[in-house]
Amino acid sequence: MSMNFRLPGPTPLPPQVVEALGQEMIPHRGPAFRALFAETLDLARKAHRTAGDVLVWAGTGSAGWEVAIVNLLSPGDPVLAVANGNFGERFAKVGERLGLDVRRLEIPWGEPVRPEDLRAALAANPDVRAVFLVHNETSTAVTNPLRELAAVVREHGTLLVVDAVSAAGALPLEMDAWGIDLVLSGSQKAWMCPPGLLIVAAGPRVWDAQQRAGYPRFFWDMADARTMAQDGMTPTTAPLSLIYALHAALRMIDDEGIEQVWARHRRIGEVTRRGIRDAGLRLLAAEGYESDSVTAFFPPEGVSAKTMLAMLRQDYRVEAQAGQGHLADAIVRVGHMGWVHEPEMREALAAISNAASRLRRGESDGAGVAVQLAKAAS
Repeated sequence: MSMNFRLPGPTPLPPQVVEALGQEMIPHRGPAFRALFAETLDLARKAHRTAGDVLVWAGTGSAGWEVAIVNLLSPGDPVLAVANGNFGERFAKVGERLGLDVRRLEIPWGEPVRPEDLRAALAANPDVRAVFLVHNETSTAVTNPLRELAAVVREHGTLLVVDAVSAAGALPLEMDAWGIDLVLSGSQKAWMCPPGLLIVAAGPRVWDAQQRAGYPRFFWDMADARTMAQDGMTPTTAPLSLIYALHAALRMIDDEGIEQVWARHRRIGEVTRRGIRDAGLRLLAAEGYESDSVTAFFPPEGVSAKTMLAMLRQDYRVEAQAGQGHLADAIVRVGHMGWVHEPEMREALAAISNAASRLRRGESDGAGVAVQLAKAAS
């Protein structure tokens, strides 16, 4: 019985992506790469719903925080960092470490950022140059209402930087229509690729800010990356295998249709939440703001996340993940983004339900349980 890989990232790789990773190297300044990279960026623009620029670096989603800061701002600039989970807090810390004047809007973990809260925070901080916001807070499985929040930022007239690491490619994202300035994500989530690529989509206001930004930059310079991308290249040696993979994944998304991809994630998110509730388990996310790419829930009363995860892994071959920060041993998180379909999610949900029942009874020996479940499912 193979492992049912239900992490919130990295996510399983489709066969097309695995095959792409095995392609031979080509000259990264040659015509074949230029054609491949240009098509990859065109497909990425479609997936972001933008006519603007999409840029790619060797790096992780977290590197996008630094890319946004050093290209849009100057040391000492006031910014509003919105945090309702671990990744929002980390974005704020990066700003502080790089010398920004970071003002925080802190929301309890599990709750969304509501437009009225953001409007009040901006009214209290009228001088901020940018707002840092996480679209889908992976640590709590809360999806913030990005469209409404972006409208509030537009009213204020400041830049909006969105961490969409566990949202892009899974959840509705209308970059141009919603007036978002910069969106950052990583290849290892709904883009269905291995870790190692940073993807940044930039709107027109970014380039005016970039000319005024006062940070030194070289590898992360967006202007250099944009100039090279217009010629189908990257400023430094391209991570060829990962770009092959991203091209294959974006072709899959384009073939399915981005709206159909969003609808598939919505269906599977609903199936997952229903399965968790039917197992008698409580979700962390506030009702109406639950993520369609990752679900967080509390184990049975008196049971640690570590204990439940060990049972799922050892007895059911289901790989999930614990929480982060102060919820590290309090919640279990299951990912359902990217290359995901209902059968494997229903299998994982059956395992979670069975494990929860056993843990309530104080059981721990699960010899043969995975085999029995596999037979029952077939």
